[in-house]
Amino acid sequence: MTVNFYAIKDEVRILGFDDGPFKRGDKNTLVVGAVYRGGRWMDGVMSTRVSVDGLDSSEKLIKLVADRRFMDVRVVMVDGIAFGGFNIVDINRVYEETGVPVIAVTRHMPDFKKIRAALKHLPDWQKRWTLIKKAGLPKPVETKPGKRIHIQNAGISPPDAESIVKISSTRSLLPEPLRMAHLIARGIVSGQSRGNA
Repeated sequence: MTVNFYAIKDEVRILGFDDGPFKRGDKNTLVVGAVYRGGRWMDGVMSTRVSVDGLDSSEKLIKLVADRRFMDVRVVMVDGIAFGGFNIVDINRVYEETGVPVIAVTRHMPDFKKIRAALKHLPDWQKRWTLIKKAGLPKPVETKPGKRIHIQNAGISPPDAESIVKISSTRSLLPEPLRMAHLIARGIVSGQSRGNA
């Protein structure tokens, strides 16, 4: 079942999440959420921490989305489906437990062969691999002339997901909620951030 968007406005409220950098040996990493109206204005910020290579990212996002003050958020976006290394976000579960559709965005098509090989270093790699497969194959979306990113979606039709990604990609290939979440998370963890997300 999906949420039907009868009309997608330029200022559709989006909550975008990205994680900050972490070092080998870190137990957890920062995840920042940026609330945006389309790709134009940021209305708020929220944050949590997830375990590096853990299995708690889905429940942490569910709690943030459920407890949010911005009740008119229509879509959650995540930068990829993993935070803190291989802490896989179950985008379908996030949608099912919050009722808010989820769009995962990546710059490039993931190399699933390499990902599967890397996962095998973790004791419960099959569970993580199942979550990756459950998210479906990323689909290309052109957000700038001749340039594409890739998306996966849960609780929203592919055409609606594509429209929202295009509406919110105003300043770069990536949607603004994700670009800003990336900059904030990196700035907090590293002390400063660069323009590229």
